[in-house]
Amino acid sequence: MRVTAAPGLQVPKEGRPRAYITEAATVDVPDTAYYRRLVACGDLVEPDSAKTAAKSTKKGGE
Repeated sequence: MRVTAAPGLQVPKEGRPRAYITEAATVDVPDTAYYRRLVACGDLVEPDSAKTAAKSTKKGGE
């Protein structure tokens, strides 16, 4: 699964607490409970879902 950190956050990688996922780059991570939980709470964002959400928000706001 491909993810990026939410704006302003640095999220530690699973098993590597001193290595961080940032908003600067999209990273491939395994589809584990750790990363799914971070996506669910909003700390990590899947780029495809972010684009879809932005499009639906834009259409609704017009």
